[in-house]
Amino acid sequence: MIHFVLLFSRQGKVRLTKWYSPYSQKERTKVIRELSGLILPRGPKLCHFVEWRGFKVVYRRYASLYFCMCINQDDNELEVLEIIHLFVEVLDRYFGSVCELDLIFNFHKDSLVETAKEEASSISNIIVQATK
Repeated sequence: MIHFVLLFSRQGKVRLTKWYSPYSQKERTKVIRELSGLILPRGPKLCHFVEWRGFKVVYRRYASLYFCMCINQDDNELEVLEIIHLFVEVLDRYFGSVCELDLIFNFHKDSLVETAKEEASSISNIIVQATK
């Protein structure tokens, strides 16, 4: 079971969180501080699994972002690494070439924006056709 998902930068700034288990705001802040302090100093040659508070935290770094998932002790770490990779691929397809700024400013990119662009394009096509 996935308890939470964290995305944070190399500087420890939180970019995205999703909590699947109940944590108070104070506990969430403490969890983020503990895990970023535990994961950020680890070298790139070390494994991507960390035991923490009776759970396992699986993480992976992509560019300047760390993607972390907290799972039960008996869950499969390699499967969670695949889930993280799939999540990154989905974000990459959604944003084109995803970067940290996309997650900060454009994460809730709305389909209304796409619809507005299509409508503007069709209106400009109508104007072009009418002026010919």
